[in-house]
Amino acid sequence: MATLKCPPRKADAMKETIHARGHENVSGRHASTFEITTDDFLTPAGDCILAIEADRAPADFDPDFVDACRDEDATITVTVEAGDHAETVTGRGHPDLEFDSDRSMVGRTSDYVDERTFVVGCEFAAEGFDRDLVNALADGAEAVVTVEVE
Repeated sequence: MATLKCPPRKADAMKETIHARGHENVSGRHASTFEITTDDFLTPAGDCILAIEADRAPADFDPDFVDACRDEDATITVTVEAGDHAETVTGRGHPDLEFDSDRSMVGRTSDYVDERTFVVGCEFAAEGFDRDLVNALADGAEAVVTVEVE
């Protein structure tokens, strides 16, 4: 009897999951960006940073995922979960997205792109995230960040 081998599901390549944690200085006050970083510290000035000590950065993402995000018609959805709280923000792709950063990933409400940008045209930035979620992150909660592209 022949054994059937199923090809890898394409859907798996279109989602990236990052594990990180909050920090006492998470404030979620920035009006135009939000950020997840691999850094192990956060100063009060980092008002866009939602989580630190991320286990992955954009440079680690699957090449097929990166290519899909470079389509300007792509919809990119980012969900941040901590404890019982979650928030989802939607933006879009851009042909100039690099995904080269091994340190941080920044979502932007604008169309500005630099080496850290992974999504542009977001509906809102750090200040728009649910306050209960931000408070959980400020209490140091573990975070799961899921990025999906369609």
